[in-house]
Parts: sequence; C-alpha cells; structure tokens
Amino acid sequence: MKDDLTTGVKKVLIVFLFCFLALITYIAYFTTFKAPGLADNSQNKRLWAKRNEVLRGTIYDRNGKELTKSERVDTLTQKRTYVDGPLFSHALGYVDPRYGITGLESKYDDQLMNTKNTLFNIKEAIKEFDIKKAFNNDQDKNKVGNSLKTSIDYKIQKAAYDAIGNNKGSAVVLNPKTGEVLAMVSKPTYDPNNLEDIYTKINNKEITGEDSPLINRATQGLYPPGSTFKVVTATSALENMPGLKDRVFEDNGKIEFNSKQSLSNFGGAANGPIKFADAFRKSSNVVFGTLAMELGNDKLKETSEKFYFNKSISAEGINIENSIFPKLQANEKGNIAQSGIGQSSILATPMEMALVASTVANDGVMMEPKIVNEILNFNGELVSKVDSKPLNTVMKKDTALTLKTYMKSVIDNGTVDASLFSGLNAAGKTGTADYMDKNGQPAKPHSWFIGFAPYDNPEISIAVIIENGGVGGVAAAQAASTIMRSALGK
Repeated sequence: MKDDLTTGVKKVLIVFLFCFLALITYIAYFTTFKAPGLADNSQNKRLWAKRNEVLRGTIYDRNGKELTKSERVDTLTQKRTYVDGPLFSHALGYVDPRYGITGLESKYDDQLMNTKNTLFNIKEAIKEFDIKKAFNNDQDKNKVGNSLKTSIDYKIQKAAYDAIGNNKGSAVVLNPKTGEVLAMVSKPTYDPNNLEDIYTKINNKEITGEDSPLINRATQGLYPPGSTFKVVTATSALENMPGLKDRVFEDNGKIEFNSKQSLSNFGGAANGPIKFADAFRKSSNVVFGTLAMELGNDKLKETSEKFYFNKSISAEGINIENSIFPKLQANEKGNIAQSGIGQSSILATPMEMALVASTVANDGVMMEPKIVNEILNFNGELVSKVDSKPLNTVMKKDTALTLKTYMKSVIDNGTVDASLFSGLNAAGKTGTADYMDKNGQPAKPHSWFIGFAPYDNPEISIAVIIENGGVGGVAAAQAASTIMRSALGK
C-alpha cells in the first residue's frame, strides 16, 4: 500500500513538473516572439495611448515646406493632418489609430516618435532642465518626436500629380547622381485625412483589386515595360557583342517564328538595311527581337539582374516590389525575342524603370533610391543625415555614353514629338506595353516614357506610365515633358 502511494505521488509530481515546464516554455516563447508583435499592433489601444504622449514629428519637403502637422487634442490624443491631402499620400503613407501605419510614416516611426534615440533624449533633457519646470505639469510639452526633411520637391510633385491628371498611372522623378526621390505620384489616389471614406468603399466592394487607390503604383505596380526595356537590351548587346555599332541589320518589318507566332514592327514598318543606332532611334522590334535571340535568355537575364530585376532594391524609406525578368527555355524563340522588346513575361515597376534611366544618366552607376535627407529634432537642429550611396555599377561608362547619345536621338529625331521637349536638352525612350485584360483579351496598351535632362549634365531622371494610354508612348511623353519643365524651371 505504501509503495502504491509513493508511486502515485511520483506520477503526480511528474505530471506537475511537465505542466510547469510547459508553462515556463510558453511564457518564454510568448515573451520572446509574441509579445513584441502584440505590443506593436496598430489595434493595441494601450500602445496608442502611450505613443500619443509624444507629439509626432513633422515631415517636410526638401525645401522645408510642411507636409504634415500634429496637434495635441488632449493628454492621450493627437490629430495628424496631411497638409495637401492626396498629393503626397503614397509618398508619405499615413498613421491612424484605427487603420494603422503605412509608408514613410511606418518606416520612420521610431524617429517621428523619438522612441529609440535615448542618448539624444538624455542630452536634450539635461539641456532643457529647469528647476521651476521640474515640479509643474508642463513637463510633457517638450515630448515631441524628431522631424524628417524628405528629398521630395513640392513643385515637382505637384507638376507630376497634375500631369497624370485623371488617368491611372504613375510618375517617378529621381536625381540620378544622388538617388533622391524628387517626386513619386500614383493614381488613383486617396485622402489620408479621410481614411474612413476609402476603406468604406473598399469594404463595400465599390473599389476592388487593382483599382484600389491604396496601391502605390510607383513602387508596387508591375507592368510590361514595352520598348523602354530596349535600354536594357541595348546595354546587354553593347557589352556582349563586339562590332555591334558597325553591324548592318536587315529589317523586313517582321520575324516569323512559326505559322502562329511572329514579331512585327509598329505599324508593320520595314526599315530595310539599318545600323544599331538607327534601330534604337526608330525602336525596331525586328532588330531588338533578333538581338535577344542572339544574346540568349541567360545573357539578357544576367544584364537585367544587374539592373536589379529579380532582386530586392535596397532603398531608404521605400519598399519596392521586385521587377521580374523570366527564365526561358532555349526553344522558346518567340518569347525570347519578345523579351528583347520588353514584352513576354517581363514586369517592371515605374521606380525600376526610373532607375534604368538614372543609371544611363549617371555614367552606368545606379544609386540607391532615398526619400529622406535629414532627421531633425523638435528645435529644427540636425540629428543625422541620410547619405547617398551607389547600389551597383551596371555598365561601363563608355556604354552609358553611347546609350545617352541614342536616347538623345530618340527625342531629336525618333519616336517622340520633338516639340514636346523643346529647350529641355532631354534624352529618352518611349514604350508601348501590350497586355491582356482580366478576361484574357487584348487591352488598350499602356503608355511609357523614361528619360533624363539636361543631356550634358543630368539633374533629373524620370519614368512615367499612363495605364491604357495608347500606342507610341505619346500620353506618357506629354506628361513627362510637363514634369521636366517644372523640375528644370523651363
């Protein structure tokens, strides 16, 4: 009987020990892995009450113009206002107790709330300490987050916003030498001061899928790049095919792959014997389809990946969707040829194509995109700078110089109405992006333009897409010329 009791006690103790260990393990797991996420969850009301003790810092454009304001409503509540509403919605994102935090507001949340800069806070506290203030109720008034001075230029952003008009599409303007984002527009847009309106429409299915204004088309929209991709194909050909500049191609207007598949020039034009520079200027599909087949999928894919297709693009303050260049089999001649003209299954973001233009403008060096230049304290004093840095040397300098002259010829005597860019000394490339609609039927093509200016010493590079803008890149080129004029003060 005594042995049975001892055995029973042992079993109970073992069960108790097992349960105790399981509890300790769960607590450790919860504390390590789950608790931080719950603490940071945008629906955590205690978190919002705590964070509202600090008045959120201001976001400025590059010239010090306020883009946001924060006002204290009461001890545990503040109001965030976006000064120009829809104009900067995709560039800045939003912060809202109900709908969470997105975009730049999210990326720099710690700075805007000044939650991690402890050493700086201590220094400020010592500098600001006043014995008379130490015992009154005003001690919270200096709880203000750091501010951001962005790279965005209000004037260029407004010009891009107006140039896109009521179309769906996007415009990205960069400084090719520094990677600074001077403008980033996506349409349709929304008013971050009235998030309930847009979310109600989405929840009621008044807006669905790709029509959502919440999508930042500049960095998340993926489109066939059309003939703007010929800049990438040309890079690959120039660096991998000796004697290319002197070669004469026979352009009969069409490449036949089989009875069902072919590749034609726009309008069926036949250019006859043609050199590479003229093939670029006239945007010959026959020549660029031929080059893609001769290079082969592996070589063109390798060049594309130097431009960061199929790769994550490191960027300061921005999330950029990976652009896509396909892996094709050697016997897929038609698809390989199509890839040379930016079709097949190639997809690119406007940011990616702006970087392609920037790389040519910057002598072959791609700079890391950045949307923040400086972090300032609540007194407007500099806390830190965000330095410019290169991502990759994509091509030789000589290759870039050749492509610059080719892109200049497109503007002067190519596929663009030269009068659009009169006085800008610009270089560029148009694109028509064919695609199928959701029902699998050919849709009205997207209109693309990429380029830079001035040609001699580029200050800006640009990518514009007008969804369903039609053939020839006309709609995008018109928008791009307006934006360039504003950026260059012309």
